[in-house]
Amino acid sequence: MTVERYIRIFAGTFILLSLALGAPASPLYVSSWFLWFTAFVGANLLQFGFTDVCPLGWILRRLGVREAAPCAR
Repeated sequence: MTVERYIRIFAGTFILLSLALGAPASPLYVSSWFLWFTAFVGANLLQFGFTDVCPLGWILRRLGVREAAPCAR
C-alpha cells in the first residue's frame, strides 16, 4: 500500500470511531467532546488537500512506506 492510501484509511477509521464515541444516538457513546476530534481530522484532510502537507505522511515515509504504486501494464 502507499502513503496516500494509509492516510485515507487512518482518517476514515478515526472519523468513524470518533463519531461512534461522540454521537449521542450511538450505542458506543462516551462524550460529545469526541466530535472535536472528528472536526480536527476533517480540518487536517482539508489542509492536506490544499497544501499537500500531512504529519501522518511524514511518519509513514520515515517508516519506509512507499510513495506511489507502480504502474500497471
